[in-house]
This record gives sequence, structure tokens and C-alpha cells, in this order.
Amino acid sequence: MAPRVLVVDDEPMVREVVARYLELDGVEVHEAADGTQAQRWLDDNVPDLVVLDVMLPEIDGLSLLRRLRAGGNVPVILLTARADEVDRITGLELGADDYVVKPFSPRELAARVRTVLRRTATPPAGAPNRKDFGALGIDTGTHEVFLHDEVVALTPKEFDLLALLMSSPRQVFSRAQLLDLVWSSSPDYQDPATVTVHIGRLRQKLEANPEQPRWLVTVRSVGYRFEP
Repeated sequence: MAPRVLVVDDEPMVREVVARYLELDGVEVHEAADGTQAQRWLDDNVPDLVVLDVMLPEIDGLSLLRRLRAGGNVPVILLTARADEVDRITGLELGADDYVVKPFSPRELAARVRTVLRRTATPPAGAPNRKDFGALGIDTGTHEVFLHDEVVALTPKEFDLLALLMSSPRQVFSRAQLLDLVWSSSPDYQDPATVTVHIGRLRQKLEANPEQPRWLVTVRSVGYRFEP
């Protein structure tokens, strides 16, 4: 079955170009011109990914992102203006998986959509994908994280970041390495704050004391490591 992507942007030309590129990849594209239209569609449908402009009439993109995160973990790629760093950081804190800065290359956006869809696709069953480190466990087969045997709700990007760190316990990753490995992104579109925000969100969800983390440790002036 073709993955379904909802493209939400108030510029018809943007929607048309993005849809054309995604459809070339075999994606089933649905469009919405504002936040209200998007919300109506989402009330009756569950997409595999949402491409979401921040500046929207009716319901703005960040408000719509809050609603999406309150109801689930559908992957979201934000479209933001180049000068709106605050919106980008806010979007990441709310749970966006990635962002692309306008004006953007449709080919780059399509590549990012492919990457996120590939990472969030359900993997084949039967493989031994569970790893446990005391109270914290991860299953890359079911895309689940467990804390004291309770499932912890993570966004796709939070999961990808944690899975990478847990795959190499005690190895230190710089922010630049994490951006490259988890976001596969160009420096023109990302900055180290992306990693910092996601580490902070993971600590809030996993650590008994986020200010003194047990699992996700900062190595000063270098980066982060997972402490098994």
C-alpha cells in the first residue's frame, strides 16, 4: 500500500510542486490549504506523514502540531521561513521530526520524506531486536521503548536518536555526527540546537532527574553518549 502524506500549505503552487515530486516516489498525497481543512481531514484519516507549513490561516501550523502530538506520533516535517528560528525550535520542542526552510528544493523535501517514511515503516517480524539496559529497553522491530516495562511514547525522531545512542553504549557522538546520522541533513537546513532540543525531550521522558541524567549523558564540549 502506498504511504499517505498530507501536505498542508496555503500556497497552491507549493502544494502542487511538492505533490508532484512525492507522487513520483509512489506516495499518495492529500492536500489542505489551511489548518482547518487539515484538521477536518485528520479527524477521519491517519496519514503516514504530514508536511506542515508553520504560517497558516485559520489554525496555524504549530497549533496543529500540538493537536497531532496530543493524539499520536504521526511524523511531521515543518516548512518554516528562513528567519523564523524561534518557530523551528518551538516546532522541535513540540515534537516535529524535521524541518525544511523556505525557499526549499522540492527534491530535498522529497528525499527527507523518503527518509522519514523508511525509518518509521514497520520492520519485518521475527528478528531479535530487543535490547535491555536495566530498567530501560528498546525494540527496533516494534519501534518501542520501555521504561520499567512500560512503553514510553516517543516521536519517530526521538526514537531514531535514542536507538543510535543505545546501539553504541558509551560511544560519544558529536552534535554534528548526530545531525548527519539521524537527520541526514545539510548544514544549510539544520543546526546543533536540533540535537539539543531532542536530547532534552528524551531526558524529560526517560530520566528520573533530567537535570542529572542517568542514561543520556553530556560530554562537555564534545557531545552525548548513552550510559548503559
